[in-house]
Amino acid sequence: MFRGSFTALVTPFKNGAVDESAFADLIERQIAAGTHGLVPGGTTGETPTLTAEERRTVLERAVEIAAGRVPVIAGTGTNATASTIEWQAFAKTIGADAGLVVSPYYNKPSQDGLAAHFCAVADAVEMPIFVYNIPGRSIVDIQPETMARIAEHPNVIGVKDATGEVERVTRQRNLVGEAFIQMSGEDASALGFNAHGGVGAISVTSNVAPELCAKFQEATLEGRWDEARAFNDMLTPLHDALFAAPSPAPTKYALSLLGLCEAEVRLPLVECPEDVKTRVREAMEGCGLL
Repeated sequence: MFRGSFTALVTPFKNGAVDESAFADLIERQIAAGTHGLVPGGTTGETPTLTAEERRTVLERAVEIAAGRVPVIAGTGTNATASTIEWQAFAKTIGADAGLVVSPYYNKPSQDGLAAHFCAVADAVEMPIFVYNIPGRSIVDIQPETMARIAEHPNVIGVKDATGEVERVTRQRNLVGEAFIQMSGEDASALGFNAHGGVGAISVTSNVAPELCAKFQEATLEGRWDEARAFNDMLTPLHDALFAAPSPAPTKYALSLLGLCEAEVRLPLVECPEDVKTRVREAMEGCGLL
């Protein structure tokens, strides 16, 4: 169920509001292109800038539109344990398949604090959890030994690992076992991540190139490594371009070129500069998207 290319969905805006029509179209495009799962309400969805009502709408609409055709991992994490529990409970109520719970940001908890946080959420709501380890944004890094402690809880089924350290997959597998689902949170290292034993990615690039990302993931999971490398070579300039300015501004610009949504982002993010736009266009051309 949780394998392959999962798209960390953008939240499209139009004139300052969530563009629900564009959001529905984006989801339909993802499913038609072979994307294996959807992740609304995460970093790429600009969730810190959404009101509580907007966040509820984004999560609920994603589950509703997907309608069981692909699994939905709802972004439920915050930097407060009590509010994370509330969002996890909401995600369960609307029928999401799992919650993506980010490591608490800004607070800088200890490893013991991290373990206590995730276990408290897992205790409170009977629903699968993917731990989201992203030290570049949260400052704290969930160490493999701590991940093993957290994974002892039956509701904690996997991790979105955005450390960029592909060797961590092996370290965590040795501590936790094969059943623990490890998904990359970084497009650029997804090839090596799966070579170490990962089973997929929660991808930004798949917003723009869903079919290519899905085929890339399928090639790795089926052991067709020459084909996977060919896809990776093609996609790497696009991965780089989409992170040449704060994400998801380049991704939204790319989607605007495809006529799928506005390039609009919310402050404190701003639209990407012209040189990045040029890189995005050229990378999309290289992938045959334009």
